[in-house]
Amino acid sequence: MWKKIADFILGNRIPILIFIGITTVFMGYQAKDVKWSYQYIRIIPDDDPDMIAFNEFQSRFGEDASSFVLGIKDPKLYQLENFNKFMQLGKDIKDLHGITNVLSMANVPNLIANRKEQKFEIHPFFSHPPSTQAELDSIIGKEKEVKAFEHRLISKEGATAMVINMDPVILNSKNRTAVMLKLEARAQEFSDETGIKLYYAGMPYVRSIMANNVKKETMVFLGISIGVVALVLFLFFRSFSPVFYPLVVIGVVIVWIMGTLALFNYEITILTGLLPPVLVVIGIPNCIYLLNKYHQEIANGLDKRDALAVIIKKIGVVTLITNTTTAIGFMVLITTGIKAMQEFGIVAGINIAITFILSITFIPIVFSYLPAPQVRHLKHLEFKPTNWLIHQLEVLVTHYRSGVYVFTSLMVAVSIYGSYQVTAESYMVDDLPEDYHVKQDLRFFENEFSGVMPLEIEIDTKKKRGYMKKGYLGKVEEIEDFIGSLHEVSPPISINTFLKAANQSFHGGDSSFYKLPSRSEMSYIMKYARNSADDQTSSLSDAMIDSTGRFIRITTSMADIGSIKMENLVDDVIRPKLAEITQGTGLEAVVTGSTLIFIKGNDFLIKNLKQSMLIAFFLIAVIMGTLFGNIRIIIISLIPNIIPLLFTLGLMGFLGIPLKPSTAIVFSIAFGISVDDSIHFLAKYRQEIVLHNYNMKKAVIMALRETGASMLYTSIVLFCGFAIFMGSTFGATQALGLLTSVTLIVAMSTNLTLLPCLLYTFDVNKQAMHPIIDGMDTFYFEDEDEEIDIDRINVGSESEEEE
Repeated sequence: MWKKIADFILGNRIPILIFIGITTVFMGYQAKDVKWSYQYIRIIPDDDPDMIAFNEFQSRFGEDASSFVLGIKDPKLYQLENFNKFMQLGKDIKDLHGITNVLSMANVPNLIANRKEQKFEIHPFFSHPPSTQAELDSIIGKEKEVKAFEHRLISKEGATAMVINMDPVILNSKNRTAVMLKLEARAQEFSDETGIKLYYAGMPYVRSIMANNVKKETMVFLGISIGVVALVLFLFFRSFSPVFYPLVVIGVVIVWIMGTLALFNYEITILTGLLPPVLVVIGIPNCIYLLNKYHQEIANGLDKRDALAVIIKKIGVVTLITNTTTAIGFMVLITTGIKAMQEFGIVAGINIAITFILSITFIPIVFSYLPAPQVRHLKHLEFKPTNWLIHQLEVLVTHYRSGVYVFTSLMVAVSIYGSYQVTAESYMVDDLPEDYHVKQDLRFFENEFSGVMPLEIEIDTKKKRGYMKKGYLGKVEEIEDFIGSLHEVSPPISINTFLKAANQSFHGGDSSFYKLPSRSEMSYIMKYARNSADDQTSSLSDAMIDSTGRFIRITTSMADIGSIKMENLVDDVIRPKLAEITQGTGLEAVVTGSTLIFIKGNDFLIKNLKQSMLIAFFLIAVIMGTLFGNIRIIIISLIPNIIPLLFTLGLMGFLGIPLKPSTAIVFSIAFGISVDDSIHFLAKYRQEIVLHNYNMKKAVIMALRETGASMLYTSIVLFCGFAIFMGSTFGATQALGLLTSVTLIVAMSTNLTLLPCLLYTFDVNKQAMHPIIDGMDTFYFEDEDEEIDIDRINVGSESEEEE
């Protein structure tokens, strides 16, 4: 079959090139419509109970993570000139398109009980900028007497916050970036004028930072990956053509990736943004194997056309299989049931297939038009350091196998020990580096206000206007007192907060009356509230109870304490206490919010990635079984590719790298890539064992010499290509780069040492194998116990007789 494919490719060169050109132009045209994602990746499926509760909560109360917060802890703020500038800062931010509200000490509302008209009125504490320091100090003093502002706008340690709400429509669109840039610029202008340091936090800010970095890094890493690949190719081949034309293949693949995203209406996320540089790295090994084999055949005396036909026939089928295993490593992510992962897997799988088709057609066709390589172009085949290293590997395999087994056993034992140190933990902002100002600012808010990560409790009274039922507000008070007692959580806000503030206002601002009204006080306060039905008071109540009065919202914020502590806090502390408080009352309290959904999403993702890894392992084992038809070979081939994964897991334990989505994804991807070396080696081993009259030991050495250089070259390309991601500002991308590059370099080592040793030691019985690649005849392994002199094997001859 592959002979026919080779004849078809070389016999239809012009039509194939035209087809490649037309389809690439078409995909490039589609790529212009690709969009960037401005939303958080939702991991939990919509039918999950917690996700259902969260969606219902948002339908009643809106987005819970739409607040951007500026923090200040500097006495200079309360100097007259600086405070007036702070007041102007709030006004300027409020005027920005997409900002719905700004709340700070400079514009906080003052709830006043109008005895004459028996209603509450809302007036600003500052109706105009203060003109004297005494006026400013007086008003600030009055604000500090309002208990509702404590721990929310004013911390115990004297810090203050400006809470900025963004329109959810703007928040989830590309316009968010422009708004955030203008907001930051205006805040920085204030900081420069006053010398007052500002701290930034809030989910809109974090999302904006991450979206901008995804854009920037997608282009930066794409350029770096192309540069690294070009440099490595040049160092290997030392000529222009083997560098330029593989890069053309990669360029076409990049166009296809962007076109595929646009055709499927997928957006560029932190995951899909990695695909162009990742496919650059993955696609180049195809070209290396093809070109290395092409040069070998030319060096063996074949003419150009015959050599190109040979590489299609001999390398084509192996490359097809290796690309299939690589695609499996990505496409098993479809089984996670997570939309973002499915999109990532689908686009990767499709374009890995495109990479194979392009490399197996474009490279032979282009080089059929170019002059045959000259002697100087083939010097890399005799590159002394590479040949020396291959020779040392031969010596290791033939004479020091026991040492390889002992070292491997020790490495496995240490890795197993390290793997028990791995914890499954993630943080809301752990994608950003520790020294990044966003994390430092977040620590400020955690110290001063117990954090800014949104956490919500929704209470279902089960009836319309149920919040008015006797005793229910008292239960809400119990819940608030309990939540407020937790160190990791800020004091909550609910309808009770408004009622307490109203009671304090009703009693002339006396802070001792900041408590729930008595029954007699409640009747007056509710009467005042009904008479105060203006836009401001209505918006306050709408944020605390739904339109029917059935659902009561308790909103709070918390520190980014990590998934382990968060899960323990919610499942072992908060939920049991809520059940205890509401028992026998008819109330139902549900914990929800963006923070909870994020943490649960990580646990869900890790669980599904583990399942995907098992599926990838099974599918690749099936492919290996179909390919080699021998259970002994399957086991031998999988061992060198499992050990690197175990090594990486142990390394994570020793380095304290937690298991989270960004690290769990490494294993299925790296396994799909690393097994490629085994397939290349075993395919050549199978061919050599026939040529050498089933002498397994000679076949091992010849396979090592034939494929060793290509395995080294491709592994170096893969290592360098993935290592560049360690320069990312995202923890997820850094982890992908570090762990994947380590896994692949270890896999190269085990495939060049342990795999040949295992074949040399264990594959010595006569074992019938099913016909494999391209209908080649069945062959047997024959007992061969004598040692061989590796220096006497003729490398160049494929017709060598058994010595």
